[in-house]
Amino acid sequence: MTAVSKPFRLKELLRRLRFDLAFFHWLKRYLPRGLYGRALLILVLPVILAQAVATFVFYDRHWQTVTNRLAYAVAGEIATTAAHMEEGQPQQAVEKLHDRLVQNLDLDIRYHPETNLSQYPARGDYSTLLATMLRRGLDAKVGRPYVLDLRHAPRSIAVHVLLKNGVLTAIFPERRVYTPTANIFLIWMVGSSALLSLIAILFMRNQIRPIRRLADAADRIGKGLDVPHFKPEGAREVRQAAVNLIIMRDRLRRQITQRTAMLNGVSHDLRTPLTRMKLQLALMRETPEITELKADVQEMTTMVEAYLAFARGEDTEEPMAIDLESLLEEVTSTARRTHEGVPIHFESFESVIMGLRPQAIRRALGNLIGNAARYAKSVWLGVYRGQKFVDILIDDNGPGIPSERREEVFRPFTRLEDSRNPETGGVGLGLTIASDIAHNHGGKILLEDSPRGGLRVVFRLPL
Repeated sequence: MTAVSKPFRLKELLRRLRFDLAFFHWLKRYLPRGLYGRALLILVLPVILAQAVATFVFYDRHWQTVTNRLAYAVAGEIATTAAHMEEGQPQQAVEKLHDRLVQNLDLDIRYHPETNLSQYPARGDYSTLLATMLRRGLDAKVGRPYVLDLRHAPRSIAVHVLLKNGVLTAIFPERRVYTPTANIFLIWMVGSSALLSLIAILFMRNQIRPIRRLADAADRIGKGLDVPHFKPEGAREVRQAAVNLIIMRDRLRRQITQRTAMLNGVSHDLRTPLTRMKLQLALMRETPEITELKADVQEMTTMVEAYLAFARGEDTEEPMAIDLESLLEEVTSTARRTHEGVPIHFESFESVIMGLRPQAIRRALGNLIGNAARYAKSVWLGVYRGQKFVDILIDDNGPGIPSERREEVFRPFTRLEDSRNPETGGVGLGLTIASDIAHNHGGKILLEDSPRGGLRVVFRLPL
């Protein structure tokens, strides 16, 4: 028995676990995305639930109880009056009791001899709590046929009770069976909830504002922009995160400055002996050995220039508002002059003004177009604009790059000799420089299969 029940319990537990996970995944889709919305939800939702529970308890325990007691009291007064009238002369009893009932109980009674209940309509909504309680009390107390008229007059209710020789009409105001404390209580609860929620929203906005500023500062620092007026503020944890962000920014700046200075220094020091070697080789008689040595010196010069370009990728150029279409037309024109034998097609598009570092973007796109032109017969340059980004598309009809090696080409000094022509030169820094420039603008570079048959390079920039 136990061996059978354990697998059953395990299956039941797994089924419930899958249901819970599915429910949380469904709920997650409808949760606010931002911290401000989620914080408000955490603050306001418990208040609303607490008020709803309190309202239900009040309605069920207090309002219904009070209304029921008031209805039973009025029904008892009507039943007592009807019994007293049937014991003697109804008309005389009415004349004797009328003033006392009106003055003391706010109950107006009238006697209609020789009539029946068919002459009195039953008006009003009998599904309300007030009608339900009144009918329940009249059924329990009166013990005679009656008609309940909930719309006898504005704010008044009439009960027509059948006697032996006529009909007793008892008229009383609604307030005798209706307590206004319910409305007052509900208004107070809704008003207090709204006031508390408003105060919570105001306080939460002040608490979220430093976090938003911290997120904006981190985003700008990630894009290589400066945040001169950013100061730590807010709660202790937020201030600590802001201080750590500033420390990290300064540390990155020092590292970048040191790396740039080192590369510039090394490259500059190497150019001097290379220049002397070129001059000495130029004065020597041309031989096969001298020709090979000149080629080696030229290759070293190309490598040094690549190092300098890589170092300049971290320069301090400030972003400015640039017309992207004009910038791409300029880059395309320069590439056509550099690679005259390769057709470079550019599809114009709607103008987009973006904050860019123009020299860095020219260098990055020049490297990408140059790579495509060296390994393909034709190059196509286009733009796709999304809601949050702009994609600069560079397509070619060359050999392409295998998908399993596309991440590798972004490493410094990497050349894929088996997928690109090794005779085209280069030291493997073109894509690295372009990728760094894209990241410094908050974007990235993607490599995909091109519909033209070769490689598609997607240079993505945020709007």
